[in-house]
Amino acid sequence: MLTNQYMNKSGSVELADAETTSLLDVRAIGKTYRSRGNLGAGADSYVLRDFSVRFEQSGRQVIALVGESGSGKTTAGRIALGLLTPTDGDVLYLGRPIREMPRRERKQFRRDVQAVAQDPYSAFNPFYRVGHIFHLAQRKLRMYATKAEERDAIEEALGFVGLEERDILARYPHQLSGGERQRLMIARALFVRPRLIVADEPVSMVDANLRLQILEIIERVRSELGISLLYISHDLSTVYKIASDIIVLHNGEVVESGPAHSVITNPSHPYTQLLIDSTPSPDPTVRW
Repeated sequence: MLTNQYMNKSGSVELADAETTSLLDVRAIGKTYRSRGNLGAGADSYVLRDFSVRFEQSGRQVIALVGESGSGKTTAGRIALGLLTPTDGDVLYLGRPIREMPRRERKQFRRDVQAVAQDPYSAFNPFYRVGHIFHLAQRKLRMYATKAEERDAIEEALGFVGLEERDILARYPHQLSGGERQRLMIARALFVRPRLIVADEPVSMVDANLRLQILEIIERVRSELGISLLYISHDLSTVYKIASDIIVLHNGEVVESGPAHSVITNPSHPYTQLLIDSTPSPDPTVRW
């Protein structure tokens, strides 16, 4: 069984005031794209404006980012992961802007902040057996000193998500179900021993029964391993199950934020109310 100690035993890069700063501090970021018209450059259009979120080093935070398609959720997640550069604002890892980090510090950031994508199939190279995703992570990040340590870590990560090493690693991506692929991607993130996972719609492509299983794994990631999550979703019913706080995005702007219970039961913005009213319930007589 994976433990907090196991997940965080890797040596960390010492940054200035690391003990008193946040793990990840996304500060007033914006993202603007320049459109092109028929006669050349067009007007700037923003997809995200003045977005902020902070994760402390203590862990166990689950902050949900919700909104309809096109609201800027995925853009915010990709900027938090360092995969996109914001037009405005900064993303700070242990107090240091990630855009200014030298290679060694950026490598530590890559270990500490991991992603679980919406479409697990797109993360696999169909020409390789699925065990390749673990070996590639080890080659890039050098988490383990020996092959035996690497093998033990893979086995523990797979066991945490309910997969057996002997049944999974020798297969090809097309031989796995959607639920197996998504659990495998969570295991790959855990293999790296992160402190924060950015999960973008992690249950949107599986059926209802598997959705519950994956949500339970995510809750155990938080409670048992002490890992924080930025959970991106359009589905308030799943958000309400696991998140402590909610940020609502609409047209690239934050329209409401706060504790999950308060946002769901007493929304202050009409868009939030619309999201809540559009969430189906198996029993319409029972409120959240």
